[in-house]
Amino acid sequence: MSDDRSNSVAFSDLARAAYCPRQLYYARRDDRSPPAEHDHARELAGQYDALAVASEAALATYDLAVEPPEFRSNLRASLDRHPRVADPAETAVFVRGKGAHGRVGRVHTGPLAVSVVTPGSPPEAGVWEPQSVRTVAAAKALAWREQEPVERADVEYARHGVVRELTLTTRRRAAYQRALRAGRTLDGPPPRLHDDAKCGACEYSDECGTKTRTLSSLLSLGDD
Repeated sequence: MSDDRSNSVAFSDLARAAYCPRQLYYARRDDRSPPAEHDHARELAGQYDALAVASEAALATYDLAVEPPEFRSNLRASLDRHPRVADPAETAVFVRGKGAHGRVGRVHTGPLAVSVVTPGSPPEAGVWEPQSVRTVAAAKALAWREQEPVERADVEYARHGVVRELTLTTRRRAAYQRALRAGRTLDGPPPRLHDDAKCGACEYSDECGTKTRTLSSLLSLGDD
């Protein structure tokens, strides 16, 4: 099968497009490096087994988003529910599919599945839509590489010790397609969202000109 690489969109761009196309415009213009939290999250994701039994003093030396007892409790519960996370077939691998490309945290086999790692905070249940879109993109890229369907995936909120499994539903695939279209056709700044929750958590809120209540970020959209 042919692969139009010039039309391929980075996973991180898709996540930003799902959050706000205008944010994607600014991010592409500035070409900023991802913050250090992304590297910290990947470091944690590579040590789950050891961290699950580490002392509170040892855990306190890591860049956790929650207190060590909560992190350890979350992580032990996550490993109980999702044991495959600690035993992947591949880790930190770059994949390129028909529509998108980027780094995935883990690849699993039997059945084929994928994990993405994020330094952000999990919602009360499920996953945030930008991370859902990113995960669908990763799953589709892996399916393209392997020529085999991928129906399930994980999102690892590594700095919280939380793993959420998701199914690649029709609704999630449709959100991915919308983000892919936005990522491919973006040309100039799109209209503002005027969404207090999203705009308040966006690093470009001052420049964008939206009035917001807070600048603290609950989400992290990821690097490639």
